[in-house]
Amino acid sequence: MLAVLAVLVLGGAATVFYLLGRDHSVPSAAPTAPTSATEPTAAAGQPVAPVPTAPAPESSADPRFVKVGQCVRNEGPNGGKPKLLISGCSAKSYEVLRRFDGATSGEKDAEAKCAKVDGYTNWYFFDSELDTLDFVLCLKQR
Repeated sequence: MLAVLAVLVLGGAATVFYLLGRDHSVPSAAPTAPTSATEPTAAAGQPVAPVPTAPAPESSADPRFVKVGQCVRNEGPNGGKPKLLISGCSAKSYEVLRRFDGATSGEKDAEAKCAKVDGYTNWYFFDSELDTLDFVLCLKQR
């Protein structure tokens, strides 16, 4: 009984040490300059603008965040693995006609799902170890 209790305590301590030791910082796109202590103040009677305390979140071009109706472009090498980025809808881009979130088994699954979508010309799938991150995009080349 004492050995089981010791294993549980040591396992819990190792978990806490691991979680506290992880780096949770988010990289920013550009360094921010520190604010000056001598910032100008508003004259009496003028409204004071609020000072932002955190940078606004940046939009992502990652296809994990693309929605139906948006477009993507392929930045991957010709004949190689595609690298999709969210872009404006222009020539040689692909409009997302349908998005299937959830587990996918690969090419045959993507083809079968997109076969039911009118007007699709291409498909793209993302298959990860976590099925909740998987998705299939049914695309129409513009």
